[in-house]
Amino acid sequence: MKTLIQAAALSLTLAAGAATAPAAFAQSAPPAAADAMFRATTLNLAAYGETRVSPDMATINLGVMTEAPEAAAALSANSTRMNQVTAALRKAGIAAKDIQTSGLNLNPQYVYEQNMPPKLSGYQATSQVAVTVRDLSGLGRAVDATVGAGANQVNGISFGLADPAAAEDAARLAAVKALQAKADLYAKASGYRVGRLVSLGEGGGYAAPPPMPMMAMARMEKSDATQVSPGELRVRIDVTGLYELAR
Repeated sequence: MKTLIQAAALSLTLAAGAATAPAAFAQSAPPAAADAMFRATTLNLAAYGETRVSPDMATINLGVMTEAPEAAAALSANSTRMNQVTAALRKAGIAAKDIQTSGLNLNPQYVYEQNMPPKLSGYQATSQVAVTVRDLSGLGRAVDATVGAGANQVNGISFGLADPAAAEDAARLAAVKALQAKADLYAKASGYRVGRLVSLGEGGGYAAPPPMPMMAMARMEKSDATQVSPGELRVRIDVTGLYELAR
């Protein structure tokens, strides 16, 4: 009788294990949606769009350098001349908010002779301003006005856009169009068709070009004002896309 009871208990244990096995297997199986995505054929592509626009503003980096035997005298002379430059800019139509001091330095100057210790010969003061010109028709006159007022350093000029939103949107449309065309091409070449766009990402965007030396941008002529050619700016948007393909 004891043997029969043990056999019955063992039978019940095996039956219980058989009943729970399907449930455990069902929990470990991946969801249908995830399984379908795993088996889907996809394309991961990149493209860009670019638009060219004329700049509507410029930034000039210019400055004044003065020297004197004493530090205070060098700074005083520099301040006087920079005030004259600022006044000339205001007279040329540049608003006060568009004239920003970007640097001020005072450095000792030495004379070096062979086998002799350096000898202090005086001080050099330099001050720099960044000038935003919003009317490009007066850009050459603004440069000439500052030089005439005492600016002896014109370090560079850069052109830009006051509001790049419209140019960026045009570049976005061109980028997405190029991305879609590339997806259609790859799908057709591989015997598929584009099913849907799963994800879309963006990179890049408008960035003002770095300042360029004046001599690289300006065309010096015998005229009433320095002639400066603004040219065109390129605004580029990069996009990436993940496409799901279908038969």
